[in-house]
Amino acid sequence: MIISRIILRNWKNFKEIDVPLKNRVFVVGPNASGKSNFLDVFRFLRDIAKPGGGLQNAVLERGGISKIRCLAARRHPEVEIEIHISEFDSSEILWRYSIGIKQEVRGYRLPYLTHEKVWQKDKLILERPDFNDKKDKERLTQTHVEQINANKKFREIARFLESTVYSHLLPQLLKHPQSFTGPDLPGDPFGKGFLDRISKVNENTRKAWLRRIGSALKIAVPQFMEIDFTEINGRPHLEAIYDHWRPGAGKQKEDQFSDGTLRLIGFLWSLQEGDSLLLLEEPEISLNSAIVSKIPSLIYKIQKPKKRQVFISTHSVDLLNDRGISLDEILILNPNLEGTEIKSASSFPEVKAMLAGGMTPGAAIIPRTKPKDINQLTLF
Repeated sequence: MIISRIILRNWKNFKEIDVPLKNRVFVVGPNASGKSNFLDVFRFLRDIAKPGGGLQNAVLERGGISKIRCLAARRHPEVEIEIHISEFDSSEILWRYSIGIKQEVRGYRLPYLTHEKVWQKDKLILERPDFNDKKDKERLTQTHVEQINANKKFREIARFLESTVYSHLLPQLLKHPQSFTGPDLPGDPFGKGFLDRISKVNENTRKAWLRRIGSALKIAVPQFMEIDFTEINGRPHLEAIYDHWRPGAGKQKEDQFSDGTLRLIGFLWSLQEGDSLLLLEEPEISLNSAIVSKIPSLIYKIQKPKKRQVFISTHSVDLLNDRGISLDEILILNPNLEGTEIKSASSFPEVKAMLAGGMTPGAAIIPRTKPKDINQLTLF
């Protein structure tokens, strides 16, 4: 399944947006325009639905309603999220899920639901507040989607949302884990537990996935020969062998890998890890531009048999130079005083004209996202 449409009101940068979503979605825009905040709404829904999560934890992890609510909302305190869910490559809507959230004005100032609705196709099967909610308002501090005893009719939505994967691997967390102490961030967004994730995969599956990754690394990384997984003193590690002038030269562990190699390993592993919604934050970081240019086709090749939806935030012209990318797959973010707007690249006639004239999507779109007065930066 995929999320085929999202409607947001007062979510972080976005005062009000309503956009269709494709199997692949490329999110582009200036710095601080809201690319990460756009991806975060899907993580937020995951954090509500996942075991041990829930509405209260999901809001608390983001600093409370005041940090979530759009600054341009003014007198409208409610944060609203609605998603439409369809099958891969289909426009038919299977499910719609909608929630509205406010914060109590007194007492514990907890977030609570102003509404929660579920449609199965065109049939409304849940509408809250209901009779029981009005008798006991504390019930509105929890969604039904997070409660097993309440979501039987639409548990498919909960399972779909809780399986969302976010990937933005930071190599330093793997190279120097002893330098990053303290509690782990919920959901491990930056890959601190990446090696533990690898260790928990069935051995035969793990070997098959690493073989595929090894084949890619042989092409992308000079002198690379082989990658393997091992455990040393009970701790998981990746080991690599490189072609070397000295026969039988020692293996390198992940702390000796380049940042780009680790980022590429994390990217390739995430593509193979399940068939749920995958959120990729700037996968081009630390990678050679020739590798970056192949990312869209790699995603397409792996996502097709899995029927998996992938969202990618990016600043890279190289990544968007793939002529196989449709303008309907690209969302352009434009920040202004009333919040960030989101539009499909296909809604800009001038961009269509540039592509018709032979330009690539990257060359036509990325210059639109640069700061207006960027040439003055050198004067500073």
